[in-house]
Amino acid sequence: MWTVASYVLGQRLRGRTRYPLVLMLEPLFRCNLACAGCGKIQYPAQILKKHLTVEQCLAAVEECGAPMVSIPGGEPLMYPDISRLVKELVARKKYVYLCTNAILLKEKLEAGWFTPSKYLSFSIHMDGPRDAHDEAVCRDGVYDVAVAAIREAVRRGFRVTTNSTLFDGTDAPRMRDFFDDMMELGVEGMMVSPGYSYTKAPDQEHFLRRQRSFELFRTMLERPKPRWKFNQSPLFLRFLMGKQDFECTPWGNPTYNLFGWQRPCYLLQEGYAATFKELIDDTAWERYGRRSGNDKCRDCMVHCGHEPSAVDYTFSSWRGFRDTVVAAVTGRL
Repeated sequence: MWTVASYVLGQRLRGRTRYPLVLMLEPLFRCNLACAGCGKIQYPAQILKKHLTVEQCLAAVEECGAPMVSIPGGEPLMYPDISRLVKELVARKKYVYLCTNAILLKEKLEAGWFTPSKYLSFSIHMDGPRDAHDEAVCRDGVYDVAVAAIREAVRRGFRVTTNSTLFDGTDAPRMRDFFDDMMELGVEGMMVSPGYSYTKAPDQEHFLRRQRSFELFRTMLERPKPRWKFNQSPLFLRFLMGKQDFECTPWGNPTYNLFGWQRPCYLLQEGYAATFKELIDDTAWERYGRRSGNDKCRDCMVHCGHEPSAVDYTFSSWRGFRDTVVAAVTGRL
């Protein structure tokens, strides 16, 4: 929290309005699941076989300068150099969130691929209770494998968070029970976000629309239990509940992958920039976000575009800072 606060304040003092908060680093698109709501593995086989080198990854990290690096995919534990990449990032004191479905996590932990560090967190995809999660990932038994991996990682002293992408039909009362279950496992924080309609995703019917998202998250997060810990800005959670309004700031979580710097964000693919500076300076940002009228952005409320907005608001206004402190201290959203 201190690292983020000092970094954001430093950017504000320099007069920068567009700055990165989290680099979304995708070393590969390959995965060992075929989730209906994900479009990543729909690439041709020749693309799925490729991956970035560690040197390419580190160059992107240095070029971007964000204090946090999220490593999604694909499945990053299938990246052959993931152990070396994590070690290099930790050595640079970057806060790393390794986003994984956890199918391979226990195996990698037993093989000694990773060392506990305050800079490393395993962000485990857990899309709800057992039946809901297994349905979301289109394979039975994955929930139990992930739970076993979480227990093992916590036992070994690793930081563990969860990341839940929710779709239409999500049962809010059951999600409240799910939050209890995750806390029982020793997870230090949870992330929640409505699913976004990837154009390449096989299932286009169950993505949440904006009003339905408000209803779901209000029911789910109203009167949060004191034991629940979310690894997100309280103001972003208020945004999901319809109590706060933020415009998307897609440059806050830029994406770098096999094709370069993805325009405009992790979710939309409308071209690539060769450098981070080119991404920031030459992208027509006014074409994106709900207020732009872009139909692709109309219902999007995903954290990669709106969490940076909430964080920026926290440190750019006394009201934002006050509301964040009050929510953090009282637990009320």
